[in-house]
Amino acid sequence: MQPESTVRPNVNFTPTKRLQDGAVAARASGFIPALLLALAFVAWLGFQATQQWLERQQLTLAQASLEPQEQASNKLRASLEAVATSTARLAAAGNVNARVIVEELRKRGVTINAPAASAPK
Repeated sequence: MQPESTVRPNVNFTPTKRLQDGAVAARASGFIPALLLALAFVAWLGFQATQQWLERQQLTLAQASLEPQEQASNKLRASLEAVATSTARLAAAGNVNARVIVEELRKRGVTINAPAASAPK
């Protein structure tokens, strides 16, 4: 006895056949994909808003922690300006050492604002 040949009956596996058989819903709705897309978009917006809020808090904390250093640098800058202005006044009055200092500062690219003419000491 010979084995029977494995011939399958003519079966059509097209989507319309499956729809007729009832294995798949008859009508596909676009509501579910649109809902998922909208939910994903809202979740992404929420995530971005949260991240930006956290970064803003971190920047505020960093700015607050740097405030004492900024005040100290402003004090130092003011005292250096006062010394440079006094040196420029001495140079304008004829002090040789002050002239040398002012000239060396100019060579190095440091500019000194001219002393105020109305406030000589």
